[in-house]
Amino acid sequence: MAIAELPILEFVLTNYKNFNARATRDALLAYWEHISRGGRMFWSVAGAMSSAQLGITLAPAIRAGLIHGMSVTGANLEESLFRLVAHDAYRDFPDYRYFTKQDDTRLLAQGLRRVTDTSIPEDDAFRAVEKIIVPMWKAATVGTERRFWHQFFYDVVQQLDASMHQGDANACWLLEAARRRLPLVVPGYEDSTFGNIFASYVKTGDVSAHIAKSGIEYMADFYDRYEDLSAGVGVGFFQIGGGIAGDFPICVVPSLKYDLRREGKPWAYFCQISDSTTSYGSYSGATPNEKITWDKLTETTPAFVIESDATIVAPLMLRALLECSRDPEAANELIAQHRT
Repeated sequence: MAIAELPILEFVLTNYKNFNARATRDALLAYWEHISRGGRMFWSVAGAMSSAQLGITLAPAIRAGLIHGMSVTGANLEESLFRLVAHDAYRDFPDYRYFTKQDDTRLLAQGLRRVTDTSIPEDDAFRAVEKIIVPMWKAATVGTERRFWHQFFYDVVQQLDASMHQGDANACWLLEAARRRLPLVVPGYEDSTFGNIFASYVKTGDVSAHIAKSGIEYMADFYDRYEDLSAGVGVGFFQIGGGIAGDFPICVVPSLKYDLRREGKPWAYFCQISDSTTSYGSYSGATPNEKITWDKLTETTPAFVIESDATIVAPLMLRALLECSRDPEAANELIAQHRT
């Protein structure tokens, strides 16, 4: 394969020599080496990555076997679905930095919920999905069925008729994850639009809170999921942002060891993309070394921190990894050339 057919990988290897660029290159190469040896990778996704359309590269990466499990916020879970059913009604605001309070008040009146430079249309997104998922909740209440939060969304996204797709289905990471039954944890899902909607139906007595399994039950189940994922070469941890989406799943290793007294393998790789600088008491800004003291990582774990915008870095890394997965031999040859 000619270098022209590995353009992103070749670009990174040629140009990314120092600072955050170097960290990006090194994290990319270590990720590929881990996958090449038969390892798996678990992603933690915070922020508003689904609204930012990370699914354009995330969904193909799941299809290509580059991602084997995920921890996402309730917002990222539902917003992947919103992008699929309401894409045409989204509006972007490139000049958002110059907005006044009055500008945002006008967006409120239009039912547009702004997320930095884009917006989620309430009627086309929230209310459209509500019509589909609420009957599922009510049926589960009648049947006393209990499910994890993401399982409801897995069913919704797969039951949608293609005529309801406004966005590109191939760019919907939730749909791809549902098709592959990807192991998912959604810690703190109460803090999301549909967490609030669910609470409102619980308050009115239309659905039972009991039908949605708790975060504690997510962790209890994740012990087994982690042991499956870490079999063999092990599983790496790729983190976007910080907060509960990252801290919840990474804690499974010390909990297995100290709470269950089971021999859990340490994470085999760690990379975090965050624009949060190192600061006092900040989880998002904590360096990987701090995680060694909590027995989440070890001193030999390949660990990387990329202090940059994940909407820039993550698609770049995923596209390069997709090139590698399409032609591993050519990719390894190119990588070897740049190491000499």
